[in-house]
Amino acid sequence: GIGVVIDFTRHMRTLVEVDAEARTAVVQPGVVLDELRAAAGAHGLTFGPDPSTHSRCTLGGMIGNNSCGAHSVAWGTTADSVQSLTVLGYGGQEWRLGQGWEGGPADLRPLVERNVALLRTGYPQGLPRRISGYAVDALLPENGVDLARAFCGSEGTLGVVTEATVKLVEAPRARALAVLGYADESAAAEAAAGLLSY
Repeated sequence: GIGVVIDFTRHMRTLVEVDAEARTAVVQPGVVLDELRAAAGAHGLTFGPDPSTHSRCTLGGMIGNNSCGAHSVAWGTTADSVQSLTVLGYGGQEWRLGQGWEGGPADLRPLVERNVALLRTGYPQGLPRRISGYAVDALLPENGVDLARAFCGSEGTLGVVTEATVKLVEAPRARALAVLGYADESAAAEAAAGLLSY
């Protein structure tokens, strides 16, 4: 098929604001993750998702594929860190997506309400790192109706992000490595849940 690649790293790479008190940042899609982390780091904060491509990946790309990284068990995926998105739809509409229906496409809520029973059957519960496919379960009332979260991972097929407000977390004061030994893989897997708080 035919695809379009939009490179925002030249003209839409402004880090608009870091609000240390609110622990948020407003970024354009071409901002490189390391640039955001450096700006947030001046306030003792960081952006949680940390893919190995942090020196060159952009926030727009991270939103598009719902990036995570090695520390996703602690801070989650990009969808967990997005507060709101300004999106340009393919008909030229501008949407401000966040929690609730306000700001999104007018025909989306009736579509979800007509199909809510079907939507409830299609998503396994308890998968903390489900990053592929459309996150339409984020549109269910019991999940808080989060349009921004539903948009994450859509690979640009639902619209184009022009600005994002993202959540920041406290940066670790120190990093450490622990090497733990287990009798076998099953024992290691069973112990993993107890280690998440560290």
